[in-house]
Amino acid sequence: MHLRLRLLPGELAVCRLPADAPIPAWATAAPFFCVVRTADELSVVCAAGRVPTDADATFPVARGWRALRVAGPLDLALVGVMARLAVPLADAGVSVLPIATFDTDYLLVRAAQLPPAVAALRAAGHEVGDEVGDEVDTHGAPDARTDD
Repeated sequence: MHLRLRLLPGELAVCRLPADAPIPAWATAAPFFCVVRTADELSVVCAAGRVPTDADATFPVARGWRALRVAGPLDLALVGVMARLAVPLADAGVSVLPIATFDTDYLLVRAAQLPPAVAALRAAGHEVGDEVGDEVDTHGAPDARTDD
């Protein structure tokens, strides 16, 4: 199965707040965010530029993530989509944080691992471009723009 992926603009952060914390307004102020609450934590993925500068002193923050969106919508009955993406990335030593929505899947990779991630996905037969479909340039420094 050949998949098309698009690199979302900007750098993301992954934050771990206490399970009973309210959903912070700063987390939901950008076009792409994800909030998951469990009995153990409130996880927030959002634009890195939206995370308060003093947050590191209050809760764990992992900055420097980039998101690749699988072109969709995908049928919820499809089997193996994430495996087709995760296996070549794992073989290339790229760690992945997957996020799924009703329509599609997203793969978060560390910005520093973006060049080998794109290379591994292309070698596996997948297409990787930016939001308008242009080829992603992985020869320079990873794009660290933020969605402020």
